[in-house]
Amino acid sequence: MNIILAMIPAFLWGTTYSATQFTLDGWPPLLLGVLRAIPAGVLLLLIKPSLPTKTSWKPLLLIGAINIGVFFCCIFVMAQTLPSAISSVGMMGVPVVAMIIHWIVNGVTPSKLKIVCGLGLLVLAWQLFDPSSIPLNGVGLLAMALAMLCLIIGSMLTQKIGKNVHWWTIVTWQLIFGGMVLIPIALIHAAIHTDVYVQAMSTFSWKNMMGIVWISGFNTALGYGLYVWLIQRMSIVDFTFGGIANPVAGISCGIVLLNESYTAEQFLLMMAMIVTSLLPQVIHARQQVKHTLQPR
Repeated sequence: MNIILAMIPAFLWGTTYSATQFTLDGWPPLLLGVLRAIPAGVLLLLIKPSLPTKTSWKPLLLIGAINIGVFFCCIFVMAQTLPSAISSVGMMGVPVVAMIIHWIVNGVTPSKLKIVCGLGLLVLAWQLFDPSSIPLNGVGLLAMALAMLCLIIGSMLTQKIGKNVHWWTIVTWQLIFGGMVLIPIALIHAAIHTDVYVQAMSTFSWKNMMGIVWISGFNTALGYGLYVWLIQRMSIVDFTFGGIANPVAGISCGIVLLNESYTAEQFLLMMAMIVTSLLPQVIHARQQVKHTLQPR
């Protein structure tokens, strides 16, 4: 099922928060966005060279600005200002937001099962990490809300342009264009806050290099390649339900890399979230099999 494949990029993206805190703590989000996007795009370009057509330059630039430029900045702001588990679990609101936007923009009413499961994920996420009991950063929460919108709107645009442009070209050039959009902004930020950039560069280590290789290579080149391929083969709402792997990765990496600890109850809630996320796809698959087996 595609929902299982959708969990792979979600899991890879869920490692961003802990990996950044562990290997690139204190690095400017704009710089991290550039280092995550452009090397990944160039790598994909070298593996399979492709060029956008005259009519696809502008859409790809727009997708790159939203899906990569703004989204990456938001993700790294979250990584620097919120606990890794909170960043991952908070993104569980994406399926609900996606259903609302899909309903308003495309007039597609979500099934009752998806609505129930979407709300169930929010309830379970709240129980897993009650925001009222954990100090949260307002800037980080704002970045989270904007990241949700970027992911959904960017996915809608990606799905639309994917009807006329090969998926490899889309993922390659949205990464390159997104990184290019960030470069002048990062330069302006570096001119204002020079000390932060100097500190990052002057203390560069193998640990930093490993972090960059992870977030640019596996997390982005592989994760975004699979994401763009999948978004042409399943609905955006269905894809967002695969996001359950995001908090699984965030919590797992938090334990391994940051020595975070969780209770048995929290692990049970996480398992319940996985089941809730998979439920709509499992029931739909069973209905399809049942329909196929019916005598004609």
